[in-house]
Amino acid sequence: MTDSLSAIPGGSQPGTKDAQGGKRERLIAAAAETIYAAGVEKTTLADIAAAAGIPLGNVYYYFKTKDALVQAVVEAHRAEARAMLAAIDHAYPGPRERLKALFGALAQQSDLIARYGCPHGSLCQELGKRADGAPAAELMREPVEWAERQFAAMGRPDARDLAVQVIARYQGTALLTSAFRDPGLMEAEARRVAQWIDTLD
Repeated sequence: MTDSLSAIPGGSQPGTKDAQGGKRERLIAAAAETIYAAGVEKTTLADIAAAAGIPLGNVYYYFKTKDALVQAVVEAHRAEARAMLAAIDHAYPGPRERLKALFGALAQQSDLIARYGCPHGSLCQELGKRADGAPAAELMREPVEWAERQFAAMGRPDARDLAVQVIARYQGTALLTSAFRDPGLMEAEARRVAQWIDTLD
């Protein structure tokens, strides 16, 4: 896998912009990229405007505050997650295969994760430190509830617990992959998770 930020909403590489997109969409994409690479607190509206190729003064026409733009990034991440999960639902007929496909799809970003961490997890970690941690919960709710539905379809009475476990395994491995700059950790865990899912009745 090449070093790409295509895993984040509208992402490519930090500092690139889509000349075809509307200014609001370009700002959200640029915000997602710069926040992923540098973090919420270190990223300024000026950084985002420069990455989007839009004058700083024009940013306020679309977003009155940085927090409003961060919330738009959260919504973009949620939309991306829903699209990915819907694609998995469409591509795989059974819940067991879907669960393995989810972890496998996430693990395909291992080089990117080794450099920057999980796009969703990194953002959640920062937002969770704020007084209102609601945006972080919003980001994590999508995959957990989806995984819960898959385990429930397998007839598991502990579907919620298993859903939390599988997403926690991904997020924990993503953290270690980033800390050690070792993509192999994520790839190995994807194989172990697939084996574990196969053992569940």
